[in-house]
Amino acid sequence: MADKRLIRMPGGHRLPPMGSQFVHVEVLSGIVLAAATVVALVVANVATTAYDDFWHTDLRLGIGDLSIEEDLLHWVNDGLMTLFFFVVGLEIKRELVVGDLRDRQAAALPVAAAFGGMLVPAAIFVAVNAGGVGIDGWAIPMATDIAFALAVLAIVGSKAPKELKLFLLTLAIVDDIGAIIVIALFYGDGIDPAWLLGGAATVVAVVIMQRVPVVRPAWYLVPGVILWVCAFESGVHATIAGVVLGLLTPTGPVGGREVLTGMEDRLHPWSSFVVVPVFALANAGVVIDRASVEAAFSGAVAWGVVLGLLVGKPVGIMTGAAIAVRLKVGALPEGVLLRHLAGISLIAGIGFTVSLFVADLAFEGALLGEAKVAILTASVLAAVGGSLLVRATVPESWD
Repeated sequence: MADKRLIRMPGGHRLPPMGSQFVHVEVLSGIVLAAATVVALVVANVATTAYDDFWHTDLRLGIGDLSIEEDLLHWVNDGLMTLFFFVVGLEIKRELVVGDLRDRQAAALPVAAAFGGMLVPAAIFVAVNAGGVGIDGWAIPMATDIAFALAVLAIVGSKAPKELKLFLLTLAIVDDIGAIIVIALFYGDGIDPAWLLGGAATVVAVVIMQRVPVVRPAWYLVPGVILWVCAFESGVHATIAGVVLGLLTPTGPVGGREVLTGMEDRLHPWSSFVVVPVFALANAGVVIDRASVEAAFSGAVAWGVVLGLLVGKPVGIMTGAAIAVRLKVGALPEGVLLRHLAGISLIAGIGFTVSLFVADLAFEGALLGEAKVAILTASVLAAVGGSLLVRATVPESWD
């Protein structure tokens, strides 16, 4: 059923939702994200030095020994993106407790497909880069960009029935869970037990505050900042603090107010229309000319990313779905056949936001540029190819 709540946009404007509020925001976010990516590419190619100098400007926050100094790029990736991952944590919590992931039978198919769509791309990347300097980027082709993927489906229009949209949305959410686990386990800088213990103590404090209960969200700002600092200093990526706080948010009413729903309504537009576009402005800028493209695709990293997203994603998703159906742990929606998932599976190869995020954690210098060119190339090809495949495989009776 469509969510009839009006969407509160950053700046106070409101928009009527197209279908569910979450999907509507993600669709519009995909359009804004595309615009921000184009701006980043134009600026990076027209004023390369100015672009690089700006995002590598150092900024110190705090007082004396209690301050942290990073360049603007890392403040975006380590700080601002914490809000993005907090909203992701809220959505995961909602889906697990009251959403589609609560029903094991209904969730089994997209969950199995998502696992295939993570494992096969990673395996392809490892096979292409085995023994090479780019092996650390194995997780880059694992993720699906929800905003871009849903925006592409919106452009496809009525040729994509609700059953396939729900499949893609659930698959992408499971992808997010996988990406969060991978980032936490494999892309840290070495664990500092003291800071990690401090983070655990902060989590306990938040749980106690919820039990009291402390109702006003503003009271959680201080422990939230403390948890972020602990995560940052512990070696676990700082954005994991956002995920943890999102997962700790209660789904039921507290003090007469729906905490999770209210926070998601308020923060999701800020995450989608401010945080993610700024992330794109900071990370998507890469010089694209004949020399840079030839240099990128002369290396194994680019081919690992492109083959992972364009081949590994659809093959893994289709294989995972087929196994789930064959073993009868999951079932296709009424009227949907496996071949109808082909276009959706290719659209899931749009990695972009999380792929760029992982690339920044895995690489620097030339390898990072190579990975960015490959991510942009594969995402565009997945969007175009997936759209055409949806139109070719979805029956006319669904129009």
